[in-house]
Formats: sequence, C-alpha cells, structure tokens
Amino acid sequence: MLNAEISARRDAAISRGVGMQTQVYVERASGSEVWDVEGKRYIDFAAGIAVVNTGHCHPKAMEAVRRQSEAFTHTCHQVLPYENYIRLAERLNDKVPGDFEKKTVFVTTGAEAVENAIKVARAATGRNAIIAFGGGFHGRTFMGMSLTGKVAPYKKGFGAMMPDVFHVPFPVELHGTSTVDALAGIEKLFKADLDPDRVAAIILEPVQGEGGFYPAPAELMRALRDLCDTHGILLIADEVQTGFARTGHLFAMEGYDVAADITTMAKGLAGGLPLAALTGRAEIMDAAAPGGLGGTYGGNPLGIAAAHAVLDVIEEENLCNRANILGSRLKQRLNEIRSRVPEIVDVRGPGFMVAAEFNTADGSAPNPEMTNAIRAEALRRGLVLLTCGVHGNVIRFLAPLTIPEDVFAEALDILEASIDAVKGA
Repeated sequence: MLNAEISARRDAAISRGVGMQTQVYVERASGSEVWDVEGKRYIDFAAGIAVVNTGHCHPKAMEAVRRQSEAFTHTCHQVLPYENYIRLAERLNDKVPGDFEKKTVFVTTGAEAVENAIKVARAATGRNAIIAFGGGFHGRTFMGMSLTGKVAPYKKGFGAMMPDVFHVPFPVELHGTSTVDALAGIEKLFKADLDPDRVAAIILEPVQGEGGFYPAPAELMRALRDLCDTHGILLIADEVQTGFARTGHLFAMEGYDVAADITTMAKGLAGGLPLAALTGRAEIMDAAAPGGLGGTYGGNPLGIAAAHAVLDVIEEENLCNRANILGSRLKQRLNEIRSRVPEIVDVRGPGFMVAAEFNTADGSAPNPEMTNAIRAEALRRGLVLLTCGVHGNVIRFLAPLTIPEDVFAEALDILEASIDAVKGA
C-alpha cells in the first residue's frame, strides 16, 4: 500500500471535518519512532499530541494491558466494579496538587473530563456562569468549544454556543497582554456583564496548548486563587495536555504556589488508551447525585491498567527530571538557531512542553507560512512536528519523554536543517 492510495480512500470515506496535519499512514511504532505503510521511518515529536509521553508501546504498559485483556475487557464500573479503578483513583487523589481530601471520576476523553468538571462546579456552587480565557482550548463538545477561546476551526459553522460562558484575555506579553490586563478584563466583566455571585468556576490551562504553549504567569494564578476565594468561585485547572510529566512535574500546577479545586486530565494518563479523569476536593466532587456522573466506557479496565503502568514508569524512569533535561537542551538549540534566524521571536515552555514562535523577519506580524513550511520540510526529512497558536505561527515540541539520546540528537539536527532550508529558500 502507498500513503497516497490510502489518502484517496480516506477522502472518500471520512468526514472532512476530521482535520489532518500529515498524510503519513502509520504501520507500527516503538518508543519515539514510527514507520509508515511504505516503510519510511519518522521521529515522532508529536506523541499523539502529548498522549504517549512514555513512548509508543512502552513494554510495561503493553504488558499491563495484555494481562488485563486476558482477565476481562469491560463490565462497566457502574454495573460490575473492579478494584484497580478504585486504586487508580486513590493514586490520583494522592498525586494531584492540593493539600485537601480529594475524590476522582473516570471518563473517556479530555472534553468529557472538562464537561464533567463544569457539571460538578455547577452542582457544588448552585451557580451557572463560567469564565474561560481567550486562546484556551477545552475540547470539541458544545461546552468544550464554548469554553475554547478560538473561533476557527473549533466554533465556526456550529451555531450558538452554550450560554453563561464568558471569555477574558489571557496574558501573553509577546502579544501585548499582561497579567494586569487579564485581571482588568475580569473586573470589567464583573462591573458590566456578570455578577461574580453567579460564577461557578474559572477554568484555564496552566500552559495553553492549542493556543500557543503560553504558560500562565505565577502572579495570574495567585490572583485567580484569591479572586475565587473572595467570591466563592471554583478554580479548574485543565491539565489535559500539561499532565503526566510533560512540564517537568507530574502536573503543571505543582509549579505554582496555589492549587486548583478541580483538575482535569486525559492524554498522557494511559499511554495511548482512551482514559480521562477529573480529581477535586472531596466535598465538591460529591455534589452530584448518584448517576449524575460516569459513562459506559468511563474507566475502561484496559485504560485503568495502562494508567497504573504509566504512573509506575514515570516514577521508575524519573521522567519529570528527564522532561526538564530534554526541554533545556531543546531550548538551548532553538536559541542558538534564533541568533541567526530573526523570524524566531520566542522560545518558551516548562519542561519538555516547548514552543518556538515565528514572525516575519521584521517582527511586525505572525508568520504562519514559514511555520508550516518548516513543519512540512521536517516531515519530508523524517521528523513529525505540530503547529499551534491562534495565528498558526507556533511550532510545539511534544516528543516522548523516553526518547533515546541518539534519536533526540538526530531530531535536533533535522529540525535545524529544516529551518535553515526554509530560511534559505
């Protein structure tokens, strides 16, 4: 089979609403490498969008899934429960930041985790309104895309969004928005449009994902915590993309001196199997009546087994520290390139959640054309990269944290060669 042949079949069979950044059809994958149906090898700097942080088909995770599959694959926890579901909840309750008693709910996707976090917040507070941030991404369900702070492609053409969702600016100094501006946006909202006593929650990503890998400033997080405490509002940390060692911490909120009331997670939790969760203050998580939360596939036994193995691997292989080492080396290399490529206007990100932002050579405007050209050139040379950002001018780097030294060095050489090739052209 050829990639082009499969692509033609895909166009005939799959909705065009499912976007694709490559036409590389994978046949197998291992660690940080993938091979397509034509036998070409690629180094994966996408990791399924921060899903396989522990690498493709990590032996420990695969063995855990194999053992579970030989026992049972599904009963629905609400019908016939199983102990390892409870044990994983206990582990997350212990590991999610916050010095308070916690409880957990398992679901299937990140968007579903966010949806349920909003349900819990509304049930616990008796309020409806939710505040989110421009540039944030929280999923493609109706509540998820309502919370998402980007119209195209996520909201375009889908009609009215969910009511009582309000957006304020997210602080990005590079784009002229400060923490002061963001907080002023909330105060303006409270004065003009929204009684703070109607607000159930404020939701944000500690590092914006699709929005451009912009870290939330520490002063913003502290101010939001104070604001929430003053008005009885819950703070929700969307850690769907930042979770599970990606930022140099198991959870990005460990890098702040305040804790969220509810944390959502998915992606890296189960090493490639669909599993998501929300963990929060016990009294808040108990606000919903029995039957109000859950789902047929929520906490599927195979995903639960894989997640236990992922947590073990992160600890045993010291992947939080590994993320910091890899991220530091990547940022150093990018900054070296930046010294002769003025289009790179920023290199940022905690741990191994790193991004490079590209503007025109004079710095006057975003440069999505160059950004996409670098992505395409790197793919041609065997390196899978992803773009993001409101303007499409950011390359994000999400390689597995288990990437071997020689493969990492090879990837950095391809990256530099790709940037030079596009710059030269």
